[in-house]
Amino acid sequence: MKPQLETAQSFHGEMAASWEALGSGGPTLAALAAVCAKAIVHPPDFSAQQSLSLEAQAILYAARNRGVIEVRGVRTAFEAPGRLLAVYVEEDETRTVAFRSRTHPEVTVRFFDGFCELCRAGMILHHLHRDFTLSRIGFQRAMTISHHDIAQQLAEATEFGLHDS
Repeated sequence: MKPQLETAQSFHGEMAASWEALGSGGPTLAALAAVCAKAIVHPPDFSAQQSLSLEAQAILYAARNRGVIEVRGVRTAFEAPGRLLAVYVEEDETRTVAFRSRTHPEVTVRFFDGFCELCRAGMILHHLHRDFTLSRIGFQRAMTISHHDIAQQLAEATEFGLHDS
């Protein structure tokens, strides 16, 4: 495993040297991809029902039907909090929920932390660039979450229609 880890660290260092990669969140996305890959190679113990933050549960709940998740920033946002990397979940083919706040960066950070928690738990798979999905375990866990338990966290998200920006 050590050679794989050294390769990942080398790649991460190369990404950090690229201004364009930094501007697109490349090093952070590479780190998330590495965490997801580690969970594939060394799966966490799923025998015990893991305790998850309410933010992580809200992401799972929002993704329960489709499972498609993106991590992205809005480079054109005027205010700095609007440019932070955030978690976007496709609820269905026409609606996306953004777990971000342009006025309260702490909201964006809490949900990003929740997403990282899901990656470490093996509930997220990385596919390409900023594209992620729930894993089989993620889908299973999502079906156990009650809307009532995470309604407050879901209320912090922003919903977009198909043609909204």
